[in-house]
Amino acid sequence: MLPIAMLTGASVYILYYLMPEPVHQAGPFLNSLIGIVQPLLIFAMLFLTFCRIEPKDLKPHRWHWWLLLIQGGSFVALGLLALWMLRCLPGESHGKIVLIESAMLCLICPTATAAAVVTRKLGGDVAGITTYTVLINIVTAILVPLIVPLIQPMAGMDFWTAFSLIVARIFPLLIMPCLAAWLVRYLMPKVHRRLLEYPDLAFYLWAVALTLAIAVTTKSIVRSEMPLGLLLMIALISLVCCILQFALGRYVGSRYRPRRSALKAEERGRQVRKVTAGQSLGQKNTVFAIWMGYTFMTPETAIVGGLYSIWHNLYNSWQLRRSGNGD
Repeated sequence: MLPIAMLTGASVYILYYLMPEPVHQAGPFLNSLIGIVQPLLIFAMLFLTFCRIEPKDLKPHRWHWWLLLIQGGSFVALGLLALWMLRCLPGESHGKIVLIESAMLCLICPTATAAAVVTRKLGGDVAGITTYTVLINIVTAILVPLIVPLIQPMAGMDFWTAFSLIVARIFPLLIMPCLAAWLVRYLMPKVHRRLLEYPDLAFYLWAVALTLAIAVTTKSIVRSEMPLGLLLMIALISLVCCILQFALGRYVGSRYRPRRSALKAEERGRQVRKVTAGQSLGQKNTVFAIWMGYTFMTPETAIVGGLYSIWHNLYNSWQLRRSGNGD
């Protein structure tokens, strides 16, 4: 399913790009349509996910704090490195700063809203990854306005302005689906039970959202005017960050015991923790990374989010295939 969605998204945009110029006049309308459809798909996926989670299960766990430290600490460290290079080595090339900022985006980018869908298919702890998604969005909303203006000063962009921009973009798609799902759970129990009869619906909605996301990624790569060497280096950085974060997440997850409700057998428990923490740290909200690149950093860095989406979705496809739960 996921490779098909990725190939479809890339192929659709390439066909559109090769069509005669008059067809391209529909571009603004298609961009607007995708801007409407993608948030609706994300809202629906999260709504269905929250319908399957008991509110009392949304609790912080010890491994959450280690993952937050990894993401936040690496982002701050790279930010200080970039600041040192700008002030102490002013002759350093623009490309090196772009590469550092690209790594910063890959590391601080919050967990994808669709990560809970993949985690459930892999047999992980959906409540655990959903809790982490909320926590890392809060950390991102605080750290990005603190660190990025030091590297890329912008007129009128103080901490509170940047904080409000980030909160306005991410939290409506986190809080509103949660509230809607809990209202349905307690006020319309029959509807809630009916929704639970379609456990894979959120996964197929994600496949559609992935098709659109890859189409947008292909557009950014095809239309990019940056040198090929820099593009390849950004692709390599996104790949390294993807491998590193999935590996670190799985390692951290293997070090902690699950909640009592999560598992019975210890070996099975270790696998659930590894899957949940790995997806929490490795699967990213790449649309948000692209937006952060355009809004707060050097514009060339925006492409790293699209490239990262290719790597983490290829890895997810392999995981689902290996687990026997992929479609």
